[in-house]
Amino acid sequence: MSKAKLDNNVTGFNVIKRAARIGAEVVNIKLSGDLSDETIKAINDTLLEHKVVFFRDQGHLDDDEHERFARRLGKLVPHPTMAVSKGTASMIELNSERCGSRADFWHTDVTFVDAYPKIAVLRGVVIPPFGGDTVWSNTAAAYLGLPKPLQRLADELWAVHSNAYDYTVMGNASQADRQHFDEIYTRTIYETEHPVVRVHPETGERTLVLGDLVLRFVGISKYDSQKLFDLFQSHITAPENTVRWNWKQGDVVMWDNRATQHYAVNDYGNQHRVVRRAVIDGEVPVSVESRRSVMRIKSAKQAQAS
Repeated sequence: MSKAKLDNNVTGFNVIKRAARIGAEVVNIKLSGDLSDETIKAINDTLLEHKVVFFRDQGHLDDDEHERFARRLGKLVPHPTMAVSKGTASMIELNSERCGSRADFWHTDVTFVDAYPKIAVLRGVVIPPFGGDTVWSNTAAAYLGLPKPLQRLADELWAVHSNAYDYTVMGNASQADRQHFDEIYTRTIYETEHPVVRVHPETGERTLVLGDLVLRFVGISKYDSQKLFDLFQSHITAPENTVRWNWKQGDVVMWDNRATQHYAVNDYGNQHRVVRRAVIDGEVPVSVESRRSVMRIKSAKQAQAS
């Protein structure tokens, strides 16, 4: 167990690692928008080091205080296609009783836009008695674990990400889920070319930018793109690069969306599960050659015609 040093040389919260390469639990802290600047910096530093940070027993938070805390980390931004909760700036609710709310595929949030969120803050509101864990992976560790020739290849590759991705990655998606994605999620089509390797703007690490929102690699056939995707993605999701969290009501989890992917395990059947998420505005990724991601926006009709 390590201790984060805060203002006035007073020992603050405790940090407990949850896996060797990713994940730490922070204890002895009550999250709020009123935390000191030194405490917020210590939380952000912990996040940069461990990529995903877990907080138990934060049941005092409501939507407003959840956002007040998240706002201390940067500018809140709404989801580009999903409606935010009433009275909030960026909060979306993932409710298992509504269509399209079981994110049981590996992804980094909202990579179909150029400046996708840098940090997500997720709160457990209704948690089933079993199942519904979330798994995160460390994409910086995955890059470091690649053989040098594959690192050099990844450094050169670019991939197209879109919200109009292949429905076959949606696992057990129902017809209602697919209709929801057609009518709401993909009403406007975003396509963004990201470098497969971005340079993290705060740590300088190289991280892999992939996940199931990828349509294809730039300049490579669909067949070869799938082979390359499977190869790199297998390194990202290797068990050694992951941490799994068993949710309890009132938990809060933060992750660095620039250096992780995650997967919401859909193993809780018809039980009710509700989580709410606020996100912090991110930066346009920069490749190892200092090129920036490029986004294009189309209507659904334009996408069908192209």
